[in-house]
Amino acid sequence: MLKAINRLRSNPDHKKARATLQEGFPLTVSYHLERVAALKNSSEPFRWESILDSYNTLTMLHSELQRCPACRQLVSGSRSYLNEAADARYQAASDRYRAGVQALNRDNGRISAKEAFLHFRRANELQPDYRDVRAKMDEAYFFATLKVVLEQIPVHSRTMGLSHEFFQNKINEFASSVRMNEFVRFYTPQEAQATKLAKPDHVVRPQFDEFVVGQVFLKESTETFTRDSVVVGQVKVEGVNKDVYGKVSAQFTTFRKTISSRGLLDMQIYDPTANRVVNQQKMPGEFVWQSEWGTFKGDERALTRKQLEICQLREVPPPPPQDLFIEFCKPIYGQVTAHLQNYYRNY
Repeated sequence: MLKAINRLRSNPDHKKARATLQEGFPLTVSYHLERVAALKNSSEPFRWESILDSYNTLTMLHSELQRCPACRQLVSGSRSYLNEAADARYQAASDRYRAGVQALNRDNGRISAKEAFLHFRRANELQPDYRDVRAKMDEAYFFATLKVVLEQIPVHSRTMGLSHEFFQNKINEFASSVRMNEFVRFYTPQEAQATKLAKPDHVVRPQFDEFVVGQVFLKESTETFTRDSVVVGQVKVEGVNKDVYGKVSAQFTTFRKTISSRGLLDMQIYDPTANRVVNQQKMPGEFVWQSEWGTFKGDERALTRKQLEICQLREVPPPPPQDLFIEFCKPIYGQVTAHLQNYYRNY
C-alpha cells in the first residue's frame, strides 16, 4: 500500500498504483478494524498492544494519504485514529502494570522480579510515567538484580613493596563499565558498605595461590667463528700489489639475562545463602623480560653484522618489581574478565 502511495505521489497517472490503492485501501482498513473488534472481544494477553498496532497503522496510512493529492481523489473514508490509539496505549500500559504487580507479588525470587521489571518497563514505554511505574521499576529491578561483591585481592610483599592496585582497579573498572547482563551488578566492598548491602548474592574472592617476581636467570655462551678467503695482507708480485687471503677468527660471547615473573590466581565465586563455593577457577599468568648483549675477541671480520650489533649492546637494567608484577597480571586480568562475562551472561 505504501509503495502505491509513494508512486502516485511522484506520478499521479501511474495506472497500476491507482488500481492497487483503489482496491487495496478499503480492504486494509476493513482488515484492521475487524482485527481490532476481534481482539477487544478476546481474552488474549496484552491484546491492547496489538490493537494499538492496528490503530497506528491506520493513522500512518491516513497521514500518508493526506500528503498525496492524487490519492485523496481515489479513496474516501480515510481518517485518523489518534484518539483510539491513545486509549489503546493507556489500556496496554494498564495491562502491563497489572501484570508487573502480579509478578512482583509472587514469591518466586529473581525470576518473578525480572518478569515484573520487564512488564513495568514496557508499561513505561507505552505510557511514560503511568501511575507510579518508575518506582515499581526500581523496586522490581532491585529484587531482580544479582548483587555481586568483588573482594579485594590480598597481595602482601613488604620486601618488594608490591601493590595490587593496578590489577584491582582494572577489574573494578571492567565490572562498572561492561554490562554483560542488565540483571547483574558488581559492588566493591566500599560500595556495598555505602549502599548498606547486608547480604550479597555472590562474593567473588580472588587471591594469589603463589607468585614469583624477579626470578633471575643468566646464561653465558661462547663460540669461536672463522671465515675463509678474507684479505689478511698484500704482497708485491713482479711489481704489482696483490691481496693475500687467509682465515680470520673471533671468540664471540653472548650474555642473556632473563627475569621471569609469574603467578597463579585462584578465583572463587561464593554463595552466602547456600554457604558454598559455586564456581572456582585457577588462572595463570607469566611475563618474561630479557636483556641480551655480547663481546668478542679477535678479528671482527669473522662475525656477522647481527653479531656485531649484539656486541654494541650493553646490559639494560630490569624494570622495577612493581612493573614486573603488573605485566604478569595482564594475562590473568584477561582471563578474569572473560570468565566473569561468560559466567554471568545468562543470570
